[in-house]
Amino acid sequence: MTATTYKEKLKQLSRWIVDAQKPIRILNSIRTPPEWEAELVKSGFKDLPKNPREHYDKVALGFDPLEKSVELKLLKNEITSILGADDALGQHMQRLCDEYLLVVEMLKARGKVDFYRFSRELYGSPKDCFAQDVNTISSMSRLLYATLSGVGPSLPEITSPEDVPAKEVVESLNQRFAQYFDGQKVLAKLSDGIVADAAAGGDKVKIKDGAMFSKRDIDIYEVHEGWVHVGTTLNGRHQPVCEFLSIGPPRCASTQEGLAVLMEIFTFRSSVQRAKQINDRIICIEKAEDGANLLEVLEYMRTEGYSERDCITNALRVFRGSTLEGGAPFTKDISYCKGFVENYNFLRSSIRVHKPFVIPYIFVGKLNVEDIPLLYAKHLEGLVEAPRFLPPHFADLNGLAVWMSFSTFFNRVDLQSVQAHYKSLFDKYL
Repeated sequence: MTATTYKEKLKQLSRWIVDAQKPIRILNSIRTPPEWEAELVKSGFKDLPKNPREHYDKVALGFDPLEKSVELKLLKNEITSILGADDALGQHMQRLCDEYLLVVEMLKARGKVDFYRFSRELYGSPKDCFAQDVNTISSMSRLLYATLSGVGPSLPEITSPEDVPAKEVVESLNQRFAQYFDGQKVLAKLSDGIVADAAAGGDKVKIKDGAMFSKRDIDIYEVHEGWVHVGTTLNGRHQPVCEFLSIGPPRCASTQEGLAVLMEIFTFRSSVQRAKQINDRIICIEKAEDGANLLEVLEYMRTEGYSERDCITNALRVFRGSTLEGGAPFTKDISYCKGFVENYNFLRSSIRVHKPFVIPYIFVGKLNVEDIPLLYAKHLEGLVEAPRFLPPHFADLNGLAVWMSFSTFFNRVDLQSVQAHYKSLFDKYL
């Protein structure tokens, strides 16, 4: 059927974008082999795994890079031809095509230094400044490191042993998801094909078979993987017109991961150790940018007290898809803290300018926080549906509005004077 109305044209183009990106699977294409961990252990962490480029040459992309680039360029031209050069949603979809074109180039460069060049363009670098600010992600990371390293040992000891088998994690999550995603089938399932302990994909959350978990892990996966990652995917899939909201190119990573961290914190499910691990990955990425190789990054993690398994897992995350020699990391993991700050500033600003009604649209699908004003405007035009699945904190904005109203004042407080005051009391009595 030929698309005639504007809505029909949008829907058709959205579907073409969704179909075009289907075979592009970034994390699957840059997964590291289990043999590398064995090689590291066997050498006593003195030798780098051999021939990373040969490994990536054997990992099929699932598409022909040249053909996919041509397809995306033709699709971008088709969007302009059908909607016109000045159409706001058309321009948005063209940006999605440009993103996936860069992704194709990045994946073509697996195992090479050039991989980092595209990674930095897509995900950013610790040396970047936050939007509309002079502070860098790196400066935030160093401040967090000092704070978290100091506060951790001073907290009351609360143990959260990893004594829950993966099967029980799946059962618990499925019970929780059935309640949250009322009427929508969302499943947690065992998987032996993932590197991380948990990973969301579409309407499923994969839990690593054979791994052991804590009860806190289950609480975190419920909101991080379920409420955010699966929830935004489903909200995007339920869009009758703008189906592109169901897919997440790299420009969505910081908003998605930042929102997941935000929900962990809003629900008080995170921990100092988890926050420290997320922050340490930024430090590791910057070290790798500055020339540290896999072994040196791994040694940094060891000095921070991580287990051998966590040292290897976190170090390999930094070098996925790239060379192991240093100078060219995979920078996606800056997204968690970067996105938290960006999202928090968006929430605070929305409250301050008296536009809280846009806030729930951060869950409307896979997006960058900068897209929300446009998408809300298109909601008013009947082109974007409101998000179906929302955490209670975003379904009822009263609590969030009060929190953010107070937070807008905090920037005016002279924190150094306040800290000096309380430090004098601490020093006097403690």
